[in-house]
This record gives sequence, structure tokens and C-alpha cells, in this order.
Amino acid sequence: MEMQYFVQPGTHEQHFAAWKEERFNWFLNLGMSKDAIRFKPHEKLAHYAAAAEDIEFMFPFGWGEIEGIHSRTDFELGNHEKFSGKKLEYVDTVTRERYVPYVIETSVGASRSFKAFLCNAYNEEISIDEGKEDKRTVMRLHPKLAPVKAAVFPLVKKDGMPEFADKIYRDLQKSFKVEYDESGAVGRRYRRQDEIGTPFCITVDGDSLSDNSVTIRHRDTMQQERISVDAVKQYLVKELI
Repeated sequence: MEMQYFVQPGTHEQHFAAWKEERFNWFLNLGMSKDAIRFKPHEKLAHYAAAAEDIEFMFPFGWGEIEGIHSRTDFELGNHEKFSGKKLEYVDTVTRERYVPYVIETSVGASRSFKAFLCNAYNEEISIDEGKEDKRTVMRLHPKLAPVKAAVFPLVKKDGMPEFADKIYRDLQKSFKVEYDESGAVGRRYRRQDEIGTPFCITVDGDSLSDNSVTIRHRDTMQQERISVDAVKQYLVKELI
């Protein structure tokens, strides 16, 4: 995907620097590790370019480009104006200054970025539980990138818990991509959601029917907190949007 921005000649260096920072921060703000990406200046520039740098990600096989940022001067517009005979100047309505804009271009690979975010998110944790090693596979995707935002579980399949959980699931489904799971032990259900990157798991237990509250488990820390059923949707809105 390419994006082009038109800037005034003489300001292209500061605009180039600003777009480098903007694009780098875009990756960081979506959960990319700062140590996993870097800038790499082009050793040789195209004849029309004033500057060119790539954003690279450390893939398992090594550094690879995921985005390019280029200062292309007035090459495209200047040549189009030259050969078409049509004026492509910008006129400043205040100063009356006329100029052919310079182009700052960013070009990001959707598939490359997708793979980079997957590699960045994949994590295996080893813990010791009663003398035995326990491995947890977690996709630490930023909540905005996680395909499933939350999962709803009844602790057990009896005592009205499935019906209570299903009601919460259907309500949340109107606003978010959520899953319902009542198969197997709750610990195994947590792990299944960890593996696909679901940020939050909502569990209905025996107390839920009497106090109208549920337990929300956080994927990354595995910490749990108790909140009112009526506050669940707003809680997710705050965390996900």
C-alpha cells in the first residue's frame, strides 16, 4: 500500500523526518517490540530521490523490509508537467508563491507487516507447576489486532451457567468478535484462547447468578478481576477501542 504526501520544496527534509517518526510509531503503537524494528538507509539512491530509508523487522531468518519511506523530490510532478504541458504548480493563497510540490512517499507491505506482527506476538512460556514443566503458547497480539476480542465461558455446564454465559455472549456479539466455549476444563479453554491471541476471557461461575458479576482474565498477565455483568461491554470498549 502506497501513500503520497505533497510538501513545499525546502521543507522536504523535515517532512521526511516527521513521516519516519510517524510510521515507526505506528508499528510501536500496535504492539511491535522496539528492539524488533529498525531503520535502514538506502546505500544507493535513485537518481530522483533526496532520501530513502526502510523499516525492517527481525524475522526468524533475519532482518527484512516491511516498509519504505522515500523523498522523491518533484520528479513525478515535474516530468508530468514537462511532457503534458499542463501546469501542476501549487499556489499559496496568502503569499502567492508558486511551486511544484515535492513528494514524500511511504510504501508498506500488508502481507509482510502481517507476518511481522505474528512473529512479534508469538511467545512460549515455561512454568513449573508442582514439579512439572508447563508450557503456555501465547499470541501477544495488540487488542486492536486480535481477531477475537473476548471469549465467554460457563465454569461448568450446569446450574444455569451456560444460559447465563450465552446471554452475555450474544449481547457482546453485537459489538465485538467474540467466542463461546464450554468444552473441557476451563484451564484448557484459557489456553486455546491464548494460542489465538484473545485478550480477554470472561467466566461465569456459581456466584454470577446471584451477584450478577463475572471474572475477566487478562491474556498476558493471566490476572483476573471481578466486575459487574452490566460493566463488561464498557470495559471491553475502553480496552479495545
